[in-house]
Amino acid sequence: MMDDRLVDSNKMDEDQFEFNIRPRFLKEYIGQSEVKENMEIYIKAAKIRNEALDHVLLYGPPGLGKTTLAYIIANELGTNIKTASGPAIEKTGDLAAILSNLEEGDVLFIDEIHRIPRFIEEVLYSAMEDFTLEIVIGADSSSRSIKIDLPPFTLVGATTRAGDLTSPLRDRFGIISKLQYYTVDELTDIVKRTSKVLNCEIDSKAAVELATRSRGTPRIANRLFRRVRDFAIVVGNGKIDLKLCKMALDKLKVDSLGLDDTDYNLLKAIIERFNGGPVGIEAIASSIGEEQTTIEDVYEPYLLQIGLLKRTTRGRVATEKAYKHLNIPYKEK
Repeated sequence: MMDDRLVDSNKMDEDQFEFNIRPRFLKEYIGQSEVKENMEIYIKAAKIRNEALDHVLLYGPPGLGKTTLAYIIANELGTNIKTASGPAIEKTGDLAAILSNLEEGDVLFIDEIHRIPRFIEEVLYSAMEDFTLEIVIGADSSSRSIKIDLPPFTLVGATTRAGDLTSPLRDRFGIISKLQYYTVDELTDIVKRTSKVLNCEIDSKAAVELATRSRGTPRIANRLFRRVRDFAIVVGNGKIDLKLCKMALDKLKVDSLGLDDTDYNLLKAIIERFNGGPVGIEAIASSIGEEQTTIEDVYEPYLLQIGLLKRTTRGRVATEKAYKHLNIPYKEK
């Protein structure tokens, strides 16, 4: 089940420790070079003009640092950050309460912004564009509109599904940045930084091995580091070397590409039940007992990224590389 996945890039309760190791400023932030360099310019320009930073939309797969970047933006601006989640904003009153508590220059971070209901999203338009809040009180003939002035603020929205955002909302963001999967070198640096923060030594080869199996995702790298550290403490001498790292990750059933049983089940379903594809996402979801959106948001992006899966107009196709990785004979179609 997805809830038990060690390599699930979605946030888990135990990932709260991320706040302790999270970089606070852009100079500490590893990876996403282009996003980081551009953001530094935007922030400096806003500070020189003494204005609120333009609204920022961050999108990309889970676990790549969208929340971290939102906190960094607030720290770099020297302002407070207020946080909210799209699904938790159910009424216009919820949004009004959040917006009316903002101070000048504050950063409002809304995670999963694509899940804000449409009628609430429309209230957000004037807040983003004119820094005013327009709400309707009452119903039918007795209804009246109230307009409240808001201090200039910066909305930072994060989403894993940029395509689900409506055009009017997307167009109101002045800065739109896509976060990419991390390279092995970048993840190696992140693992080494985590080892220093958590005071657990790891040698260079072990750091590379752990980074290679982290699916291009810092959150997974940090989670795997904690589990491997457990093995180092109990069956080792407290230090993580290459031999112990490989042993621990193999026991955790995370293979050389960072795949686990769920990935194998998905790829095998396409290959064995649907002759390698093409097959529709609905059929795959039904076949392995997972939600369609979970497959699209969590499993697929990485499998597509490393070339084990291909999207076509007719459905998903397992590549020759997938057959080889699963040790299944490949036949040309």
